[in-house]
Amino acid sequence: MHSFDTMIEDFKSFGIILSEKQLNQFDKYFEMLVDWNTRMNLTGITEFDEVCKLHFTDSISSAKYFDFTKKDLSLIDVGTGAGFPGIVLKIVFPELHVTLLDSLQKRLIFLDEVIKELDLNSAGSITTVHGRAEDYSDYKTGELREKFDICVSRAVARFSTLCEYCLPYIKVDGAFISYKGDKAKEEIDEASNAIFILGGKTDSVEEFNLPGTDVKRTICIIKKRQNTPHKYPRKAGTPQKKPL
Repeated sequence: MHSFDTMIEDFKSFGIILSEKQLNQFDKYFEMLVDWNTRMNLTGITEFDEVCKLHFTDSISSAKYFDFTKKDLSLIDVGTGAGFPGIVLKIVFPELHVTLLDSLQKRLIFLDEVIKELDLNSAGSITTVHGRAEDYSDYKTGELREKFDICVSRAVARFSTLCEYCLPYIKVDGAFISYKGDKAKEEIDEASNAIFILGGKTDSVEEFNLPGTDVKRTICIIKKRQNTPHKYPRKAGTPQKKPL
């Protein structure tokens, strides 16, 4: 097994103590990520130390600002890609009920194998869903609209667009947790109208450096204060072309 000494300390800085089982799961996840990446484009980051820091530690950073240990929490990861942050959160908080949503079927085939190999269904459930973010939260046809306590996303999109993708999935009193880079506060401020229209309210914006680096990160937590109006999200492509 790889040496996870640095990552163990990084996780501790976010209040997480990893078990031997969890370290073995992360080790297997890394091996599968690198192996499958030779056949499909999952990530441009493949060096062990960088994966640990920029994917694993980054994915768990929200745990410093949000309590994932509450009983029977349901979570959807919109635009999950190679499983960040959804798979990482599931490893660390196995009781979570997790849905991984992505528009590329090939990625979900990889994630299904990760779920199987890491035995991630042994506690709370975890499933993969293929489709665009706008489709499954549509008011008339969306099977997953306002079904989740938490939505997380590390997707690269303007914050107003991301809110239209994500807030419709969240129950009233639930939370949208967005992982952003540096200089995100201005982008979040610009999205204040979109957040309000979609039924959300900014709860906190946390700026920090990843442990031992100058990599600046931002966690933004939006609370769902009321149901999202029926007309949102708009049809596929519109939130990106014409952000609120």
